[in-house]
Parts: sequence; C-alpha cells; structure tokens
Amino acid sequence: MKQQALYEQIRTHRKIASVKYTKHLEKALESDVSGVFLLTGNIGVIKRYVDLFLSRERFVFLHVEKIGGLQVDREGLEFIASYVKPTGIISTKSSTIKQAKKLGLRTIQRVFLVDTDALQHGVEMCNTVQPDAIELMPGIIPTMVEKVRTLTDIPIIMGGLISTAEEMRKPLEHGAIAVSTGNPDLWEVNLHGGI
Repeated sequence: MKQQALYEQIRTHRKIASVKYTKHLEKALESDVSGVFLLTGNIGVIKRYVDLFLSRERFVFLHVEKIGGLQVDREGLEFIASYVKPTGIISTKSSTIKQAKKLGLRTIQRVFLVDTDALQHGVEMCNTVQPDAIELMPGIIPTMVEKVRTLTDIPIIMGGLISTAEEMRKPLEHGAIAVSTGNPDLWEVNLHGGI
C-alpha cells in the first residue's frame, strides 16, 4: 500500500482498533475503523488474521514484539514481509523499523512519553529512521501532538489509556491523524462530528 493511500484510509474513520485479544477479532472486523493494530496471535495463526482483515479492505499492522513465536530479527521480519504480508509493522525499536523499511513494509514507531528525555530521544529516533507514522503513548495527553508536530512532520497516531469518546476526539483536535484504542466499545464512536 502506498504511503498516501494509507494516510487516506486512516483518515476515513480516524480510529484504529488495537486488537489485544483474539476474542475481539470479530468485533474489530464488524467495527467502523480504518484498520487494525494486531497485538495478538502467534506465527501459526497470524497470516490467517492478516488475510481476514485485508480481505475486508482494512489495513493491518503487526506489533511484532507481541506476536508469539516470532523472533524479531532479520529472518523474522523477512518471514513477515514475504509470507504474512501485512500492511506493515509497529515496533518500539528503531532498528526493527529500519530493517522492516528495507523489506518494503510500512512502519509505525511506537514512542512512550514518560518524560522530556523520552520525548527528545523518540523524536530524534523518528527523524533519523523516518517511519511512516509515529504512535505516541499515552493518548490521553493530546497537547503533546502539537509539540511533536513542531519537531517532525511524520504523521501522528495517539494511543494508550484512552477510555472515552472525548479522549479519542482531543488528540484529533490537536493534529493527530488518528487514534488507536484497545477498547472495543470505542471502535464505533463517530469521530467526524465537529472535527
């Protein structure tokens, strides 16, 4: 999927189902989301999950550190790129992002905002590696979107600790392109009203 097409698909619903449990796969398929971040599964089932979402025209990013039985090294990423064939991967590790990009996968760098040093290091890392998007966590500090946007032009997705519709809307008002949430009840929230 080309980068611009990915951003357009993300902007369709502006929310992403972060699927942490297999029991939520069906709910994510039926939900009004642009795509999914898969944080569940193992090497024996992950291709089937990816194919299922892709067949429904949803993008699929695998959080590679969360897939059971997958070694996150060059061979593991080659397996993902050549056999599983998701839209892309999510990782907290810049070396993984760099290797995935070489294999033609779209990438999302997950950055945890625990203090100003983590913010500075995360932005420097992203500006060096140039992932397709940054997922800032936790998503309940929407004003950080504006700060990070002054430091990089990489699109921002907010996720983590989001538990209400209002917490989903705030990051979008501050410039995020989408929000991700693992709460299935929020996958049906209409985010286009007033934004």
